[in-house]
Amino acid sequence: MLEGNRVSRISVRGFAVASATAVTTVGAVVGVAAGGQQQQGSSDPIEATAADSTLLADIPAGQQAVAQTASLTQQADVQSTAADAEARKSAEEAARKQAAKDAKAKKAAADKAAAEKLAKEREAKEKKKEEVASRSASRDASSFPQQASYTVAEVQAMARQIVPSGQFQCFSNIVDHESTWNYKATNPSSGAYGLVQALPAGKMASAGADWQTNPATQIKWGLNYMNERYGSPCDAWSFWQANGHY
Repeated sequence: MLEGNRVSRISVRGFAVASATAVTTVGAVVGVAAGGQQQQGSSDPIEATAADSTLLADIPAGQQAVAQTASLTQQADVQSTAADAEARKSAEEAARKQAAKDAKAKKAAADKAAAEKLAKEREAKEKKKEEVASRSASRDASSFPQQASYTVAEVQAMARQIVPSGQFQCFSNIVDHESTWNYKATNPSSGAYGLVQALPAGKMASAGADWQTNPATQIKWGLNYMNERYGSPCDAWSFWQANGHY
């Protein structure tokens, strides 16, 4: 036994089993031969394992720290590898969930856009049908027998037969404000005349020569005017609400 490399034989059973591979590796690197006596016939499996390995006690004292460091480093590497694998697994799962969430949100947005587009198309078709019906009604309205005078109820009944049902309320709103359903109403300042206050009044002659005395003629002219200028009585009423006239 060398004085400068004093060896103390100590029992390191647990450590030898836990880090046998690391210690054996270090023993091979530093060239330490297994010089300790192996215990013969030992029935203790831990001691048998230690006996087959380079014990920490058989390594010169100056190299024991190296052996311990190697064992701890190996353990740290194993733990780090496991942690990395778990982190990758967690990241992959999070990415999968986010992708599913994004796909669901994208589909919901696409469905909403498609529904809105379909609703707009239907609305446009309905409006077009109303416009066509409105124009057809003004052209195909039956003639009404002429009377010496008409009550408000009679004039409104005529309008209901001439103006499409979906547009009647808007038409009625305008007439309410313009003449309160008085087919002979005259604006003394401007000369506007009739149910819809045509200006100049003579324009209503395009619907019939009896425009001054026949409410049906005035209704036909007013409906045509609203269709041609605004698109429909309801569009004309929207303009009236915004501007106070049409």
